[in-house]
Amino acid sequence: MPQIKILNSKLSLAVLLLFLPGPLFAKFDFNANCLKAYQLVFELKLNAARQMITAEKKMNPDNAIVPLLENYADFFQLLTSDSKEDFNRLKGNKSARLDQISDDDAKSPYNLYAQAEINLQWALIRGRFGEQFNAAMEIKKANSYLQENAKKFPAFHLNLKGLGLINAVLGSLPDGFMKNTLSTFGIKGNTKSGLAMMQKLADALPKSTYEPFYEEVIFYYSFVLTDVTHSENAYAETMKYAARISDASLLKSYLKAYVSAKRGHNEEAIKTLAERPSGSQYQAFPYLDYLMGVARLNKLDFSAANYFNKFLQGNKGVSYVKDSYLHLAWMELLSGDGKGYQLYAEKVKSAGYTLHERDKQALSEVMSGAPNTGLLKARLLFDGGYYSKSLEVLSGVKEAELGQLKDKTEYHYRLGRNNEELGKLDEALEHYQKAVQYGKGLKAYFAANSALFMGKIYMKKKNFGQAKASFNTAINMKGHQYENSIESQARDSLKRLN
Repeated sequence: MPQIKILNSKLSLAVLLLFLPGPLFAKFDFNANCLKAYQLVFELKLNAARQMITAEKKMNPDNAIVPLLENYADFFQLLTSDSKEDFNRLKGNKSARLDQISDDDAKSPYNLYAQAEINLQWALIRGRFGEQFNAAMEIKKANSYLQENAKKFPAFHLNLKGLGLINAVLGSLPDGFMKNTLSTFGIKGNTKSGLAMMQKLADALPKSTYEPFYEEVIFYYSFVLTDVTHSENAYAETMKYAARISDASLLKSYLKAYVSAKRGHNEEAIKTLAERPSGSQYQAFPYLDYLMGVARLNKLDFSAANYFNKFLQGNKGVSYVKDSYLHLAWMELLSGDGKGYQLYAEKVKSAGYTLHERDKQALSEVMSGAPNTGLLKARLLFDGGYYSKSLEVLSGVKEAELGQLKDKTEYHYRLGRNNEELGKLDEALEHYQKAVQYGKGLKAYFAANSALFMGKIYMKKKNFGQAKASFNTAINMKGHQYENSIESQARDSLKRLN
């Protein structure tokens, strides 16, 4: 698919009003009740949202916005529960909702938009449960509907949300089944274009009558910045845009805590999670206990065990079970209890699933044996953004005493990462180069990721020849952990060099 372009039209206010939420379309009536239900969904008050949706359905049984809102509620239930049982029970709702919408007012911009949204939401959920082919087909449909809608209704700003997300994600998709399947249909995406669409919408919505959709746009935009493009500005952008979202939104707490934890702002993550809104009106969200456990352990706070255990007790989902047991194993190891470590390591092997990358990694790590405790402490502190403390720990680790090649590789990788974050780029390059030399043939990701980061540093230094060589080194390393992700980032970087 060629790069998706959205036509920009300057229409008079009178014409623009034709495309706004409200009762102007008899069968797509995004009225006050629907907007309130939509807001409650994004605060993760799903029971209250469903009550309002049911009431609207009784009052206006022909309102085709209702099936879209019902799908939103299902989407966020599955996002928070991560339950395979819930997924199997709810996915049957999709076709009836699409039938109801497609039979309604084709002159409304919500007709194709709502069909696209339902397909896109199910595609995002299916990916979590391993249904890659169905997800690919739903992305194809969503993309087609949104492109057609953009041509028919160029002033309908919400087209940018789905098109931006599709472009951004597919443009950075690693090689594999999903990318190959969509490429067969000519759908490739463009990450730069997708990000531009989403940022444009994020900036425009507060000044427009589409403002109620702001939180949804920021939700997707922040995750694209954090997990898709790995942007250095992900934390700053998320905090800036999330500031105007209500503190009553549990989704806001999730978003801020997740991005803070991923980008090395650990104290902010802990504070956000500790102060998050709570009560029976909110949807249960066990993942937030898991995230608090990760954040606390990243500062070597062993009260993290309480949160991992709480997550494991309340969780009904398919993700993070193995990774939780791995973190519990690490705490036993760091406390000097080798037997305790082994007990939890066996749990990593036997419990949970390997659908999520973190769980695949957890299983791989325990199969490789217990980690060096000094390197483990340095790793955790780095993940929390405590770079100076991490370097202090590494200063007590002697390379000559590290018997395994994997440990020597990780030692230099950790030194490289901390030095880079502290702005010591030459020192970082030196250690990354040693990590590449030591770890080229290992299954551990340290060498390939070192090559990737070397390339990024050389780009900053405008040494484009060395940058290109480093990215190609990362791409040419095969059979290691996170291979698809590292290779995808390296290829995206090479595109920017050409």
